[in-house]
Amino acid sequence: MIISDELPPHLQKQVDHNMPGTDILHGELKNLMLEAENMMLTRSNPDHKKYWEGQLDALTHVYQLTYNLSFAIEDRRRNANI
Repeated sequence: MIISDELPPHLQKQVDHNMPGTDILHGELKNLMLEAENMMLTRSNPDHKKYWEGQLDALTHVYQLTYNLSFAIEDRRRNANI
């Protein structure tokens, strides 16, 4: 597998618009979760269903982490301005 340092255009556009990294990651994870859920629901092979269920679980955990990070960062910013 070849890993590129370049971002896909839809992500680069968000970076160019100065969106916070956690927001970009949060949105992309949501897209990946929807794709994994669709794959899980449409597979007929039980092994494939199990694989996509695991993918969805893993993505959901990271999605929750980005959500928690966003709130923690915002709380830190608010408390710094007190």
